[in-house]
Amino acid sequence: MKKIIALALTLIMVFALAASASAADSGSVYWLNFKPELDEAAQQLASMYTEETGVPVKVVTAASGTYSQTLTSEMDKSSAPTLFVIGNQAGVKEWGEFAMDLTDTPIANELNTDAYNLYDEDGRLVSIGYCFECYGIVVNCNLLEAAGHSLDELVNFEGLKTVAEDIHARADELGFDAFASADMDGSQSWRVTGHLANLEYFYEERDAGGWNECPAELTGAYIDNFKALYDLIINNSLTDPSALATGGHDPANELKSGKAVFFLTGSWDYADITSELPNVAMIPYYCGVEGEEKAGLNCGTENCWAINDTVSDADKQATMDFMVWLVTDPEASQIMVDQLGVLPYKNVPESANGFLADANNYAADGCYVMDWATNYQPNVDDYRAALVSALNAYNADQSDANWELVKTAFVDGWAVQYQSANG
Repeated sequence: MKKIIALALTLIMVFALAASASAADSGSVYWLNFKPELDEAAQQLASMYTEETGVPVKVVTAASGTYSQTLTSEMDKSSAPTLFVIGNQAGVKEWGEFAMDLTDTPIANELNTDAYNLYDEDGRLVSIGYCFECYGIVVNCNLLEAAGHSLDELVNFEGLKTVAEDIHARADELGFDAFASADMDGSQSWRVTGHLANLEYFYEERDAGGWNECPAELTGAYIDNFKALYDLIINNSLTDPSALATGGHDPANELKSGKAVFFLTGSWDYADITSELPNVAMIPYYCGVEGEEKAGLNCGTENCWAINDTVSDADKQATMDFMVWLVTDPEASQIMVDQLGVLPYKNVPESANGFLADANNYAADGCYVMDWATNYQPNVDDYRAALVSALNAYNADQSDANWELVKTAFVDGWAVQYQSANG
């Protein structure tokens, strides 16, 4: 009897060791998520995958505006992220050496376009787009109509200005205002310094025949157009410009709750907005540029996956398998599409995102796409921080002298940060 028990215990130990070895061989996944709005879905997907495969998947989501700092901190740890984001050429320079070459890998072979992929100077595919997005000015169509206006008026800056100023002038009577709060605190300022700023970069890029790399300097040729739209937004808003620096408002809720007609955001907010406000549309960043009646939405991505080449082979393989599952498993890919809109992969469901449909409609009507030239911002965190500081000074006192400080941060600051990044 003792021999039988001993044999049984031995077999249990062998099976336990075998299971342990198998788990170790299968590796694990640590996904450092870039998008706060994806966190809930990402955690759900991680649980689903672990339940289905037994492979541990950890998801950590960086707070808005802190991804670069969080990535730097996490990469220094022994259990570094296996899946992370390299979203632009500046990121390629900083993190490309840590990234696995994804050329001809299973996840790369699932792509249906090369348009959003990022390569290093040696031609290595260091990161691949995982969603396609667009951004612009979201319109609460119900409020627009209640104010006596229609989308047909919003075809250029002159029309947008006329409508916004009329609504703002009648805000007390109407019970709502033109623009939601354009907060300039750390959680919201990217809407201005990352997205609204793109109009200046895009038109400079277009004049130059396109950018293949970060230019050493800007001309500032369209800074007045940026100012025109920025002034319209902050001076025809629910919140006094002097109160934008500290933030604390909820611009998405201001739109959804019927307090504002216009809100600066993108396709990533479609599901949240339309859950409470189905009658919405997205219009371009009209700013007074000649011919802008043929402008479309800002389309592109900075959401590009990279696999950490410094982790174990088992962890790299586990991460690769997880990525492929995300874009091929019917249930997982549907969750991804519902949260992110359009994914550039062959086997994902079609998106029901109306803002991306608006982008496609503009393009189908012959309008030019405003690509994400903002992805070239040099030393992005330092550059944007200086711009935020200057804009907040201007918001508090809209003097010519303070606007000159904005121009300096915007244009000269680019050259300064380019030199800092490139020597």
